[in-house]
Amino acid sequence: MNIDWAALGSVFGVSLVATVLLVGLFTLGIVGLSKQEEATSQGGTAALARTGAYVCFALCAAAVSYGIYLIVT
Repeated sequence: MNIDWAALGSVFGVSLVATVLLVGLFTLGIVGLSKQEEATSQGGTAALARTGAYVCFALCAAAVSYGIYLIVT
């Protein structure tokens, strides 16, 4: 049995970076929604925060969908 350590390290590194980016993007979406709620409670509108949050969530969904696509094909 022969283990290709370079390939294993490469997969680990890419997985780690992708996970950190995906969690960070989702966190930005949650922060955007909380800023939107804070602004509406103060009587203002926060269309930019809501739009940014929706974009973050859409990018998360796209990344997950692409990952599922790579697994299936």
